[in-house]
Order: sequence, then C-alpha cells, then structure tokens
Amino acid sequence: MTRTLAIGDIHGGFKALKQLLQRIDIKEDDSFIFLGDYVDGWSDSAQVIQYLIEFSKQYDCIFIKGNHDAWCEQWLEKGIENQPWFVNGGQETIESYRSFTQEEKQIHLKFFKDMKLYHIDKKDRLFIHAGFTSMHGVEKEVHTENFYFDRTLWEMAITMDKRIEKHSELYPNRLKHYHEIYIGHTPTIRFNSEVPLKAINVWNVDTGAAFSGKLSAIDIDTKEVFQSDEVQKLYLNEKGRNHNPYRIIKKKYPK
Repeated sequence: MTRTLAIGDIHGGFKALKQLLQRIDIKEDDSFIFLGDYVDGWSDSAQVIQYLIEFSKQYDCIFIKGNHDAWCEQWLEKGIENQPWFVNGGQETIESYRSFTQEEKQIHLKFFKDMKLYHIDKKDRLFIHAGFTSMHGVEKEVHTENFYFDRTLWEMAITMDKRIEKHSELYPNRLKHYHEIYIGHTPTIRFNSEVPLKAINVWNVDTGAAFSGKLSAIDIDTKEVFQSDEVQKLYLNEKGRNHNPYRIIKKKYPK
C-alpha cells in the first residue's frame, strides 16, 4: 500500500533523521512531505540538506520551506547573518558548512530556492510550515512570509474546542477550505505532548526535535506515527537550540 508521510522539523538533527527513516521501514513507492526547518539547531544542518538532495533522487519528495530555511537561503545567497537567525541556530549551521565547497553550497542554495511555500494534495489536504491569516485560504494570503512565520493558525486551533463541528457557526473560516492541514513550526512539547497533536483539523508534526523532543513522521492516511529517540540523546555533547533565548514553556490546552 502506498504511503505518504509528513515529517516534522529536523533542525540539523541528521542522526535523528536517519534513525526515523530506518524505523519507518521505507518502501519503494512511499512518498514524503517535509514540513520545513531542515537547518539550525544541531551540528549537522549542511549534512541534512546534502542527504535530502540525494534522498529525493530515489523517493517522491515535497519540501516545504520553513523560516529557518529562508534565513539559511539568504545567508547562502548573500552572506547575510541576521541576528535572530544567528542566535536561533544559525551559528551552528554556518559551522556545519565549513567543509563544503562553494560549488556544493550553490547546489544547496538551489535546493532552498526550489522549496515550496505550501502544497495542497488531491484530497484538499494542506501542507505548510507555519500557517496563514487569510480567511479565504493560502491563495489569497497577502504576506507570504506568514507561510513560515505565522503561529495564529495553530493557536486558534489549539485553544478552541476540538470537538467543534464543521457546520458550527464557531468553526474558523480559515479551516473550512481544507480537509486537513499539516504544519510544523510550533513544538508540541510546549503543549505537553511528545507526539503530533491534532486540533480541529490541524495536525502539528513538530515534536520539538530542535530542543528536548523527538523527530516525528505521520502517515497522513492511517495516522500511524513514527519517531526517533529524543534528539538530544543522539547529540550528547551539544545543546541544540536549548541554549538559545527561545524557551519551551509547557502550556495546558483544552482536552
């Protein structure tokens, strides 16, 4: 049976990515939708990108662009090291590229440029890194940076009654356009969950691999979840993004 697997934020955790793919037990006709933020955090960001470039030659893959990927693309293209990027994993990413040639960096730059801002499949399932703000759907979004920075979509979903019916007047207009929405960007460990979370029709697959969580994948049809070990245990001499100003604050959400 053909599977499509959505994979959450990797953040330079190459060891976790390899472990996760091994646990998935990949079949030849499997396809993959990566939800962004491949870099920034653990020490193997450049190695993650190199691996995914080769991986996509063998398997059907869609790569969604995250905010960290946009920052890294800017650095690869123009050498710009903006402060938010540098302190939120960019420093580790720059270090990971020390052994890469300029030619190899250009190949990676093309990979970043070719990433999609979102993907909608034949069953009206939306795949996007963060979210969008337009009530009319992603096609009507004015500021495309919202696709990889917005948190209001998830905040809206997680704070509303998950049992709300689609025909209810309270059902958010943004969510009516899609059968399901798959996102990353906001770690589920902030909401006391080590596995992907569903709120209304939004699935959050970022389980905090950049911090103390695991790297996760979900079969979008069966909802079977696959996970690596806690990424921090795979990089014992590193802190990932745990040393950065952005802290994971656990919150309670409606049951």
